Amino acid sequence: MGKKKPRFKKQTNMNVITKTIDLGNGRQISVETGKLAKQADGAVVVKCGGTMILSTVVSSREAKEGVDFLPLTVDYREKFSAGGKIPGGYLKREARPSDDEILIMRLVDRALRPLFPDDYHADTQLMMQLISFDGVNMPDSLAGFAASAAIAVSNIPFNGPMSEVRVGRIDGNWVINPTFEQFDQSDVDVMIAGTAENIVMLEGEMHEISEAEMVEIIKVAHEAIKEQCKFQVELASEVPASAEKREYSHESHDEAVKAKVHAATYEKCMAVARMGLADKSKRGQLFGEIKDEYIASLSEEELEVEKPFIGVYYKETMKKAVRRVMLDERIRLDGRKMNEIRPIWSEVDYIPAAHGSAIFTRGETQSLTTLTLGGKLDEQMIDSMADKRFEKFMLHYNFPPFSTGEARPIRGVSRREIGHGNLALRALKNMLPDDNPYTIRIVSDILESNGSSSMATVCAGTLALMDGGIQMKKPVSGIAMGLISDPDGKFCVLSDILGDEDHLGDMDFKVTGTADGITACQMDIKVDGLSFEVLTEALEQAREGRLHILGEILKTLDKPNAALKPNAPRIEALVVPNDCIGAIIGPGGKIIQQMQKDTNTTITIEENEKGEGNVQIVAHNAEDMEAALKQIRMIAFPPTVEVDEIYEGKVKSIQAYGCFVEILPGMDGLIHISELDHKRVEKVEDVCKEGDVLRFKVIGQDPKTKKFKLSRKALMPKPESNPA
Repeated sequence: MGKKKPRFKKQTNMNVITKTIDLGNGRQISVETGKLAKQADGAVVVKCGGTMILSTVVSSREAKEGVDFLPLTVDYREKFSAGGKIPGGYLKREARPSDDEILIMRLVDRALRPLFPDDYHADTQLMMQLISFDGVNMPDSLAGFAASAAIAVSNIPFNGPMSEVRVGRIDGNWVINPTFEQFDQSDVDVMIAGTAENIVMLEGEMHEISEAEMVEIIKVAHEAIKEQCKFQVELASEVPASAEKREYSHESHDEAVKAKVHAATYEKCMAVARMGLADKSKRGQLFGEIKDEYIASLSEEELEVEKPFIGVYYKETMKKAVRRVMLDERIRLDGRKMNEIRPIWSEVDYIPAAHGSAIFTRGETQSLTTLTLGGKLDEQMIDSMADKRFEKFMLHYNFPPFSTGEARPIRGVSRREIGHGNLALRALKNMLPDDNPYTIRIVSDILESNGSSSMATVCAGTLALMDGGIQMKKPVSGIAMGLISDPDGKFCVLSDILGDEDHLGDMDFKVTGTADGITACQMDIKVDGLSFEVLTEALEQAREGRLHILGEILKTLDKPNAALKPNAPRIEALVVPNDCIGAIIGPGGKIIQQMQKDTNTTITIEENEKGEGNVQIVAHNAEDMEAALKQIRMIAFPPTVEVDEIYEGKVKSIQAYGCFVEILPGMDGLIHISELDHKRVEKVEDVCKEGDVLRFKVIGQDPKTKKFKLSRKALMPKPESNPA
């Protein structure tokens, strides 16, 4: 009998579409739809090399009652199987998202959210899963493109498509979506998202680049984004389900009520906006009184009709009034000029037990920031699908409810806190000293907030580092810029924006840097058509504001303190030959553990890329540090034992015929019982016990065994002879 033919299950309802776009650098991105996750409203698999992302989107048909916003959830997860790994930990499965995954979610969310229709309020969930990883192509460069492509092939209303690219610079040349190998050579890391017409989001870090270079990065990115958006339109045209977007009605309006609210409150709102009140609670009270006054003027019948609309229409009216006062009369909510920075005061060494501390207050925004120093064992281990790495610089940002006068539940660290902390970390990390031996943790607790608390964290972080004696290359400051514009092309750029100006404005552009250039930035744009003219003006105005803020914090502390705080740990590092690593560690770690116990220090050793041993010693005083260094050096760079020289060593063991002492680390010798004292010693225990430290002299060496002869009595005065 012949072999049975293999049976294959016939695929049904398969209409797989695959299209490919050339990145222009020898690499391609392919997008496949119609094969996986067909019950989702839209699903694509984006592939570059061996890196693949499955992106799906589902949106409810109707909005929930009372919801007047877009409940959008963006989720990105990395499957460990994508890289051929098994997750660490007890459960051995993917758990809550890592900080890296959350940061990618934020990048995509910030780019997508402004592109949905303002009146679309249905629950929408976009999920991206990294299902394959080749170790070459960076998945976060593809995430925004994959997210938008999934929406493009669906029938969900969307004012896109959009795409997101990474820009690097290698040897002076701009590179779109660099590989991991190229990324390691780049001095720029910027993620930019946009549509074919506009840029909507930007975030990145740089090595002190100029404002002109920043504009050039955006232009280069936008050219690539245009091509990827065009590609998505062509892809969607081949998917029948995306041809006609779904109809929806998530808002009800009453134009008569809208006109009535506007007529009754617009001029009153303008009057409050003209007051220039610096106190946000007072401003809020006055704006609230206008709304309450209008409601009080209504009859019960009128209130019943108008109540569902008053909140929305009053908010819209207030926004228009404030924006017109800024555009036409150049008056900001708190009375400042467009480029004026709020009053600043700062202080260092506020917390005596910390290794460095600072308070930075600008207007009604305040950060209390602390510095903590640690050693190698304090580094943060990050076990991700891509790699396992250790971070020695951490910056954590906390935003408690009392900072805005609220009482709300605290449910762990929010995505916003992770994102703001990461921005401040990027701003500062390239200005840390190259030879820094410490693990550094900065914690920024926001105690008051009225706009730009992440930039307050950058300023307070600089002061805390300098207060702690960390020799920064250059101090860093940060500023948040805003924009108010109208359809006629009239605009004003705002320096150091308030929280209200952020909510009412068209742009939130955070820029950090030194006196010589930009180190990090983050931009979210809420309007179409931000021209390069406006962007250039915003960057130049940001530079002026950044330098002003830098000058203010340098009045508090103009350079890093020369020494660490007295309570800060001391760290010494040395490199030892490879063949000494095992000798320092000892069998089962016995020697290194004993050294740590004897010297009250923490000692770590690891092999570097050259095969040598990197030793780090953490101590709390100079005496302990010197003792540990001495022991390490004795093992790694042992002096030779010389006859007639005097040594000091610990008694390792007691025998009936003498005691064995340590001449040098790892080298023992015998003091015979006859060499313990000039007088007769009956028992070795009468002179010493195990663990005692003895001084002795090397009086000779056996030429055959090479063992050294040791004597304690050679260092003792001879007793006088008794004539009797």
